Amino acid sequence: RCDPGWEGLHCERCVRMPGCQHGTCHQPWQCICHTGWAGKFCDKDEHICTMQTPCRNGGQCVYDGGGEYHCECPPGFHGRDCERKAGPCEQAGSPCRNGGQCQDDQGFALNFTCRCLAGFVGARCEVNVDDCLMRPCANGATCLDGINRFSCLCPEGFSGRFCTINLDDCASRPCQRGARCRDRVHDFYCLCPSGYGGKTCELILPIPDPATTADIRQGTTSAMAVPATGPVPHSVGAGLLRISVKEVVRRQEVGLGASSLAAVVVFGALTAALVLSTMLLTLRAWRRGVCPPGPCCYPAPHYAPARQDQECQVSMLPAGLPLSPDLPPEPGKTTAL
Repeated sequence: RCDPGWEGLHCERCVRMPGCQHGTCHQPWQCICHTGWAGKFCDKDEHICTMQTPCRNGGQCVYDGGGEYHCECPPGFHGRDCERKAGPCEQAGSPCRNGGQCQDDQGFALNFTCRCLAGFVGARCEVNVDDCLMRPCANGATCLDGINRFSCLCPEGFSGRFCTINLDDCASRPCQRGARCRDRVHDFYCLCPSGYGGKTCELILPIPDPATTADIRQGTTSAMAVPATGPVPHSVGAGLLRISVKEVVRRQEVGLGASSLAAVVVFGALTAALVLSTMLLTLRAWRRGVCPPGPCCYPAPHYAPARQDQECQVSMLPAGLPLSPDLPPEPGKTTAL
């Protein structure tokens, strides 16, 4: 294995400087240029002005030594190798705005064009694109347009780049008495255990008095809250006051009022009178019968003789009117009884 900086079968060659192109070394990491080459990495041709023609458009090459040169450009051209012409971009004097790059095909184009940076449009990059046009902010947030960017001014209760994160209002553990906290939008709700109430379960609810609950079935419902001074057990601050609530609940008895009872009585009386009148009219009609007495009709309660055939005329005249003796009986209008 060779020492660092040496290589070869017997470690007889030195290692040149990395990047050395036309050079050699006597010691490791050297770059000794060959004839006709110069520069730190021996990459510059000393005969560039005689062996090559780097200057364009009629420019004159001048060798500066050490492999460096410069070009003397004719009127109307510029650049390291006289490759650029004084075209529309130079004549307009940097027409592109907001950092846009002017392009005119190195001066040979008839007109210039502007290559705009991201966030700008227009012939000269003069228009800032409205990044809030697509309404990227959620939950009623205000969008603030910038240069190729936007920012969201979130309402209370939300955060994030697009205001889509609902802040956990239960993170500070506002509920007391070991109550469970439910997060809402810029709010919270405490599920208080039995015997406690309030926004953060800071209130101690009173135990119902047996003497009071005995009167539940009498009177109406009423409630009264009486504040009482004194420290709240397990409270956050010593300045809090305990509020005890004395509640008297009375339930009104279920029953009919005087007006409802009178309406029921009147309705029952009318119904009974209607039923009685109907029965009387029906009985009266049944007693009188539905046709005059005769051989063809037997009004109730008379009983027709059985097995007796009689021939009766049926006429369209009103009941009770005698038939004319001159009129013959209509054929087919007799019936056997």
